[in-house]
Amino acid sequence: MKRYFLFALLLSALSLSAQIYDPIKWSFEHNKLSDSAGEIVLKATIDEGWHLYGTQLPEDGPIATSFVFEQLQDIALDGELVVPDGLVRQYDPNFAMELNWYEKEAVFVQKVKYTGEAPALSGYVNFMACNDETCLPPDEVPFSFGELKTVAAPEATSEETVNGGTTPAVLTNDLWTPVIDELNAFGNKGTTGERSLWWIFLAGLIGGLVALFTPCVWPIIPMTVSFFLKRSGNKSRGKRDAVLYGISIIVIYLALGLLITLIFGASALNSLSTNAFFNLFFFALLVLFAVSFFGAFEITLPSSWTTKIDAKAETTGGILSILLMAFTLALVSFSCTGPIIGTLLVEVAGTGSILAPAIGMLGFAIALAIPFSLFAFFPTMLKSLPKSGGWLNSVKVVLAFLELALSLKFLSVADLAYGWHILDREVFVALWIVIFASLGFYLLGKLRFPHDDEVPTVSVPRYFLATISLAFAIYMLPGLWGAPLKAVSAFAPPLYTQDFNLYDEEVHAQFDNYEAGMAYAATTGKPVVVDFSGFGCVNCRKMEASVWTDPEVKQMLTQDFVLITLFVDDKTPLAEPYEVEENGRVRKIKTIGDKWSYLQRSKFGANAQPFYVMLDTEGKPLNSSYAFDENPSHFIEWLNAGKK
Repeated sequence: MKRYFLFALLLSALSLSAQIYDPIKWSFEHNKLSDSAGEIVLKATIDEGWHLYGTQLPEDGPIATSFVFEQLQDIALDGELVVPDGLVRQYDPNFAMELNWYEKEAVFVQKVKYTGEAPALSGYVNFMACNDETCLPPDEVPFSFGELKTVAAPEATSEETVNGGTTPAVLTNDLWTPVIDELNAFGNKGTTGERSLWWIFLAGLIGGLVALFTPCVWPIIPMTVSFFLKRSGNKSRGKRDAVLYGISIIVIYLALGLLITLIFGASALNSLSTNAFFNLFFFALLVLFAVSFFGAFEITLPSSWTTKIDAKAETTGGILSILLMAFTLALVSFSCTGPIIGTLLVEVAGTGSILAPAIGMLGFAIALAIPFSLFAFFPTMLKSLPKSGGWLNSVKVVLAFLELALSLKFLSVADLAYGWHILDREVFVALWIVIFASLGFYLLGKLRFPHDDEVPTVSVPRYFLATISLAFAIYMLPGLWGAPLKAVSAFAPPLYTQDFNLYDEEVHAQFDNYEAGMAYAATTGKPVVVDFSGFGCVNCRKMEASVWTDPEVKQMLTQDFVLITLFVDDKTPLAEPYEVEENGRVRKIKTIGDKWSYLQRSKFGANAQPFYVMLDTEGKPLNSSYAFDENPSHFIEWLNAGKK
């Protein structure tokens, strides 16, 4: 298992280091059906985890797949393009809207009629590919069949013929010289994926520690440890059995994580985590648990389940009995651990990692299992444990508040998918303010629920927790007027859903043209930060909101550097389109976005956004490239390293 884990980590790191993605493979066929009719078959093979957008999309969404037939010779199109079945329609987190796309494979068919003896045609497909974490800029792939009659090309004037294509001379100067090897020598920074598994493990560990203090788990600790001590004939066997019990708990929860991954797969899990109907279900489930924890009713599994398994464990010997007891713990504690585990699995599914659910469950199980082993080794520790009572009910109510707050995140996903606008950002923030203020008042004894004991005095821990909750509610107040609220940016709806916004501290690039920005840098002597972005790039907006608005980052970007932002999906047509040869095929550069996308690929060997490079005035890199990382201190380190 350890070898498999390390091998998977290595694969993850290798995949992150690769900057060029080519997830869509196109193939084209011309089938002659009769002397007068035929068909053009255009097939897209899509890599696992990626998707190709459909042919009909909203105007403010990504680029739809389209086919352009440029030159037709002795041939005519017959009817509309036949699009394949199997179109997936669901919420897309990259664009925060409901979209449609194809997965694994898509086959398009265009019927044609022959009008002469030498039918031939050429054209290209324009498309866009995304996975659950990033989107690639729009791409074009040419197709053709037959021999087209050629016409003489105009003589080049201010242009040079490069790589088999006619390219403006400005693209052949030193500013466009590839620097891929130099960037690789620096190494890559800003990719958070290598830390994600550790983050997931830590999240699972925290979830397990929280579960230990729930009313369903706490009473089982002395009961199960005494069970093992009673069964053993000597202390050493009791300790051994307790260790096996802890290992059994880990095995059960880890197996659950692996089973979920094997059944659904990482890609399907992520799709499920962003599915509107699933998020509505999970919202309702968390509200149900919250209402139960507030004391309205009790959620318990049928007692016959746990009774039968517990009785079986009593009469069974060896490791099997220990496994049965561990399974009993999982069943008995379900009503308290279920929401924690469910939330953990939904969150880690969004990473798209195959190992994520298993790693999360491993952390959860370790936190849950360690106390049982410790209490078995040191039985006298049981005497120092506080007895279950009113304090456990208080823990339950606190969890209810947290579950109620978290449930709004899942409702927000569905709200964005359907465009209901019932949970825009200011509504979400207002509800969180009320929830966390209520939690603070509850901890101070100002609110009481059924089964709560009266709080004559407030303990020091309750006071500090109440202070934190009330302070957090006050912190969110400016969010009602558009403050970015970086601490909750991962939970709250996007800032653009807010109707009333007074915030104007965004950082804007000085230039949106590479050559113009580099020319200005040459006159000032300042280093350059080139930001490859996209209008539909959600992670780009996150970087701008959570990193660029940091006071130190903002000062450095506006005073110490020349900031150039290049949008690779800018569809503004170029005054004079041109062609380049790339990877053995000719590409047409027709828009401003095409030009900047080609610059990113050819000069820096990357095609995903956000992507940042730091250059001197001659276009040479001063540091590694930088990708998505919402930690401002890491971005500051990167800027300072380049300046030095």
